[in-house]
Amino acid sequence: MSLIKSISGIRGTIGGPVGEGLSGVDVVKFTAAYAAFIRKSYKGQSNSIVVGRDARISGPMVSHLVVGTLLSMGFDVINIGMATTPTTELAVTSENACGGIIITASHNPIQWNALKLLNSHGEFLNDAEGKEVIRIADEGDYEFAGVMELGKEYVNDAYILHHVDAVKNLPLVDVEAIRKADFTVAVDAVNSIGGVVIPQLLRALGVRNIIELNCEATGHFAHTPEPIPQNLTQIAGVMRDSTADVGFVVDPDVDRLAIVMENGEMFVEENTLVAVADYVLAHTPGATVSNLSSSRGLRDVTEKHGCTYSAAAVGEVNVVTKMKEVGAVIGGEGNGGIIYPEIHYGRDALVGVALFLTLMAKSGKKVSEIKAGLPQYAIAKNKIELTPDIDVDAILEAVKKKYADQKVTDIDGVKIDFPDCWVHLRKSNTEPIIRIYSEAETMDKADSLGRDMISVIESIK
Repeated sequence: MSLIKSISGIRGTIGGPVGEGLSGVDVVKFTAAYAAFIRKSYKGQSNSIVVGRDARISGPMVSHLVVGTLLSMGFDVINIGMATTPTTELAVTSENACGGIIITASHNPIQWNALKLLNSHGEFLNDAEGKEVIRIADEGDYEFAGVMELGKEYVNDAYILHHVDAVKNLPLVDVEAIRKADFTVAVDAVNSIGGVVIPQLLRALGVRNIIELNCEATGHFAHTPEPIPQNLTQIAGVMRDSTADVGFVVDPDVDRLAIVMENGEMFVEENTLVAVADYVLAHTPGATVSNLSSSRGLRDVTEKHGCTYSAAAVGEVNVVTKMKEVGAVIGGEGNGGIIYPEIHYGRDALVGVALFLTLMAKSGKKVSEIKAGLPQYAIAKNKIELTPDIDVDAILEAVKKKYADQKVTDIDGVKIDFPDCWVHLRKSNTEPIIRIYSEAETMDKADSLGRDMISVIESIK
């Protein structure tokens, strides 16, 4: 069993002894700690917290615990039911709520669930705030409300429609152009809430021909839910055997977008942000931001438009902080996460779908042709499983010293920038692993660089 407390929230496998997985007791403890934190830190007038969840089979159980705990802490709850992560973020600001909890383990397998914690801006808590929630939980530094001070629950299931309308009405989304293009679009939503939301968005954008794969929101994932190539063989086959123009794949909470080309090959997750940013910058020039593990492609297209690129530590909250600092018009992460401040500061696959379809419609290009026009890089993603005896900090420090003659960035793990490639090592926020991302001109070179780094680490351990 696993329980991970990090900047990405409280994430764990369902069941098991208290403190070793995401048991019912742990759900209550961390929800109460979050409520105590909001009570202490929030300075506004609201007493409402928004709760949304993806379609995981543990979702209803966890949601009942979260809602009941918030009510017992004296907060009113706006329960939006099954909803995407970006939908929940939008609901927090629309309701002028003092916070929000998203019940989702994102790309993790079916046995996992998590509490993603939001502030009153509908954005994730930062590192210091997250650590304070953990302190409150560990010390039991919270009190429940008396009977006359219990909160009330309000159910509002209209936020998916609100989200779709907000995306459809973005200035750079051209519904008429998309309608006229008469695209056939395949969708793989891995049997979560995306199976409801993405087809609804496509219809709102004027797409009439939709091939739906795994769009029943049962929570029984048809394949491993992370939208990476090895998990997308079904939609790849459909694309090869049909006349579909593009395939869209989302993770269970719909904040990541992967694209499949008309020939069944992967557009590559890293290119999702790069392509959409290229389109946005052509119409609204400005700064861009991605994290240290993302492709140099965003830097390249940003500079092509005469604009400035900045890098941030991994984690949506870190990217958002940097975006606000530099006034970025678009940003995100190389895992297919697009953050478009025009609508909100959160990764949003709905925004990605709408902007990418507009790009296709207005350019008249096939997806493969769009990819051919982007900077050509390949990223290899390797990892090392962690055991209790591995000292990650010591490993990273040793790697940093070994490559001291190169450009080294250590704001988040260790990233080594070579003239024509880079490698980034960091401890995952969501899994007990060291992630090793490497990028070069070809996949062979990128993978070789990553495996060389694994050999270096093995010699240090």
